Amino acid sequence: MNYPDSVQFLYSLGNEVKTVKLGLERIAAVLEALGRPQDQLRIVHVAGTNGKGSTCAMIEAALRSSRRTGLFTSPHLAEPTERIRINGEAISSERFSEAFNRIHLKVEELLEAGTIDMHTTYFETVTAMALLVFAEEQCEEVVLEVGLGGRLDATNVVMPELCVITQVDFDHEAYLGKSLEGIAGEKAGILKASVPAVFSRQREEAERVLDARAASLSIPVGRTQSWTITDLQMGARGSRFHMSGERDLNITCPLAGEHQVENAATAAVALTRLGVSDSAIETGIAQTEWAGRLERVSEQPEIILDGAHNPAGARALASYIERFYQGRRVRLIYGAMRDKAVAEIGGILFPKAQQVIVTAPRQDRALSPETMRQIADHPEMQVAPRLEDALKMIEDAGKDDVIFITGSLFLVAEARALLK
Repeated sequence: MNYPDSVQFLYSLGNEVKTVKLGLERIAAVLEALGRPQDQLRIVHVAGTNGKGSTCAMIEAALRSSRRTGLFTSPHLAEPTERIRINGEAISSERFSEAFNRIHLKVEELLEAGTIDMHTTYFETVTAMALLVFAEEQCEEVVLEVGLGGRLDATNVVMPELCVITQVDFDHEAYLGKSLEGIAGEKAGILKASVPAVFSRQREEAERVLDARAASLSIPVGRTQSWTITDLQMGARGSRFHMSGERDLNITCPLAGEHQVENAATAAVALTRLGVSDSAIETGIAQTEWAGRLERVSEQPEIILDGAHNPAGARALASYIERFYQGRRVRLIYGAMRDKAVAEIGGILFPKAQQVIVTAPRQDRALSPETMRQIADHPEMQVAPRLEDALKMIEDAGKDDVIFITGSLFLVAEARALLK
């Protein structure tokens, strides 16, 4: 299949969350049939609720200065090729389709033989593709982001050299459990005996679970809370701070938001465990780019995109608005999927805005704006069927207005395509 055909086939497997069938049997069988490419790789395995993508990006950026790197993240914003990166660059559409065809052919052979019970899911297929590409491209270090949870996530077929768990919060409760302890237990499933770990600062309920799992495996844990952060300078477009602990680091984080301080600290601690020099850590984090997370795509008017798709993300965005946009007219364009905690997210975010426009991404799972208006309330709420309609509603934006387009990453991707 060519690239458009391979992408269409992947989409035909169904949405990743909706059709997920958690378990490692299928992807393990496929990788076994391919000669276990994952065993050729040195891997940093990163789980968590929020911040894992940003943390992965910062770790990879610092590693790239001295090593050939692979980076696997999800979801993508514009094209599936973004999920598989070599030295910071998305693989070509030709390389993507070539890897897909090899995985698909192997899956068909295993199905014919009765070795597996169904075709690998979208996420399993792309995970296998990534591991195959990274091995064939002779990546010296791979940063691998967990898709959903950890314990039964398709990425958990690897034996990494380091495990990282960013902050744990509520999301995907239907699959991971409705308690923070249950969710943390799923994230802790990536931990393995003899593999050291790094933990971000955690809420008490999650910390207990992660610590208990690490203790049961007798593994050393590096913790951001063991380091001291001083001289913190926060700006609307990033932060600077000093970290002292096992080393002294001066960190410049170009990713906006107070929550990125913890993500940058987590990346820095992980990089020290990987033996990266101070200068490479500082330079790499300072050069990190991560689209769709408090990303400014227009100055006049000021338009910022942010994938605040769960309550923790909403709290981070609300804090950012409070800190840097007091006295400005905040206009919010929001869209979400049906499986998200829209009432809770709306309760956090909507009071920070003078105007809220609810809309729907072009996705089958999108929550209709009419339904959203019934779930969440705001005195100045308007409904736009599509993002294009919402953007027309803010064409009168003045110089003191700031527009946030937020919620689903699908909506953020649409906004990037329209505005960039």
